[in-house]
Amino acid sequence: MAYEIERKFLLKSDSWRSQVYKTIPMKQAYFCNTEKASLRVRVTDDKAYLSSKTMTFAIRRHEFEYEIPVADAEFMVQYMCNGSAVIKNRHLVKVDQHVWEIDEFEGDNLGLIVAEVELQHETEPFTKPVWLGKEVSDDRRYINVSLVSNPYLSWKR
Repeated sequence: MAYEIERKFLLKSDSWRSQVYKTIPMKQAYFCNTEKASLRVRVTDDKAYLSSKTMTFAIRRHEFEYEIPVADAEFMVQYMCNGSAVIKNRHLVKVDQHVWEIDEFEGDNLGLIVAEVELQHETEPFTKPVWLGKEVSDDRRYINVSLVSNPYLSWKR
């Protein structure tokens, strides 16, 4: 059984930018979302995936991901998915033994930047870099599927 265990944080500074070793442009769109799971397609610069995740909002969720042809994924995003695609640049930053994925959103989610770290188990220790801010792992507004129906630019802050 495949699991994803991740913690998600806001950022309190841009000092992470000097540590980026790779940036991956991404867009992802959703076919459907139920109380139990979401089904999405994700396109990066040279790969594409179909993914399904359980809709629990804990840091540990079931996740299944399968690589598909990029042309098929592009078609799915344009013609088969609901709502607008979530567009972002994923910046990779290594801190000790973990790779942080810092997602910088565009379009309807412009201005939102979140950092995620994937863990092997829920209690795994990790270094919190100085640029890390408030944890939002349990705030459903920050999950990508929520950003389709409730984009960041519409939030009352």
